[in-house]
Amino acid sequence: MGLVAGNGLFPNLFLDSARKKGYEVIVVAHRGETDPSVESFGAPVRWIRVGQLEPIFKTFHEHGVKAAAFAGGIKKPRLFDLRPDWRGVRILARVAVNHDDQVLRALADEFEQESIRIVPSTWLLPELTTPEGVLGVHHPTDAEREDIRIGLEAGKVLGTLDVGQCVVVKEKVILALEAIEGTDETIRRGARFSSPGIVVVKMAKPGQDLRFDLPSVGMKTLELMAEVGGRVLALEAGKSLILDTGHFLETADRYGICVLGVTWD
Repeated sequence: MGLVAGNGLFPNLFLDSARKKGYEVIVVAHRGETDPSVESFGAPVRWIRVGQLEPIFKTFHEHGVKAAAFAGGIKKPRLFDLRPDWRGVRILARVAVNHDDQVLRALADEFEQESIRIVPSTWLLPELTTPEGVLGVHHPTDAEREDIRIGLEAGKVLGTLDVGQCVVVKEKVILALEAIEGTDETIRRGARFSSPGIVVVKMAKPGQDLRFDLPSVGMKTLELMAEVGGRVLALEAGKSLILDTGHFLETADRYGICVLGVTWD
């Protein structure tokens, strides 16, 4: 199968799981985004620049790939320096607004036209999906649960506009909404307006194609929350990922951070 690798830990976790389960994977990685350690798993790797699509299809067809997954993101600021090839131009021409979900759905259509099926990135790693409920030893207070509710309501609106996936709240006040800067910078910005004890809510967008861009958190986000005095991290259950789950939750317990999976109707 094929893997289109972005940044972060997720591509390596995907490849490690594939190797253990006996799957042969062909990797297309992005210069300046994908960690070079992606080459350490013994899989063929083709490096491309962000915005190139034709080499992806050429590489996958050369290796007989019929199914592919996307793992890891692309930093949004880089998209302003995008130099798409002819396929990229064609995809962008199909969408009315360059919102993530519209572009990714158009990209999936392009893959299907090439007889390559897109599978969810969690296909090999279902254990990374956030379960519902409190996941560590620390529980939210009633006031923090109310902040979570407010964050979820704000996140619905934010996601409907296809803007971002993260909301920072404290004492019923929305401190920050994610835009192009990403989760960690959103947390930093929210913390600047508050004393310690912020609540961070991260959720999928309403109607989001779950094959792509699932909300995810890793150790970097957890370390940042500890640095700024974050108290609660609420993730949408079933529609978000915790990378390196065991170590993540052990560290959250040590830092006094409550981590929980939540749902909304």
